Amino acid sequence: MSLGIGVGTQQKHKFRVGLTISGSCSRVQDPHTESVDYYRVSRLKILSENPEDSSFPPWKTIPPELPFYRERGPRRLSVRTYESKCTSCIWGCKMAVEIIIDQWNPGKRKYRQETFCYGPKNCALYASGPTRKVPGRKGMVFEEEDWVDEMLTSDREEDE
Repeated sequence: MSLGIGVGTQQKHKFRVGLTISGSCSRVQDPHTESVDYYRVSRLKILSENPEDSSFPPWKTIPPELPFYRERGPRRLSVRTYESKCTSCIWGCKMAVEIIIDQWNPGKRKYRQETFCYGPKNCALYASGPTRKVPGRKGMVFEEEDWVDEMLTSDREEDE
């Protein structure tokens, strides 16, 4: 189960993997366009917590704020690896991606779930998975090659 919360709620409670919480929430209206199962969370309480674990992957600490993730840049992540090893890691991410099929008709859109890794390039758990194929105008297909990941993470060293 995944839960969508706002920046203020995260800053107040400092949520991380290993907490047991209670509260009220609503199921998202369209799961194809959302990255979480539930949102509109209220009456949150932390019931119990486990110690933080930052010694090795998957990293289970308090996650950084969103601008930090944007600055780091994502790499595509194998769905199988994400589901088996990275769902509890602060660097693993599954999000709804909006695809504009025809740039001349921007109302024609498609949504799908994609997995990304924002973690260190030398993470032993990382597996890139197949290149992504994006449908386009008049049946054209764009394939996102490896150089895209390299470009998006070019400012980082292997261990950051």
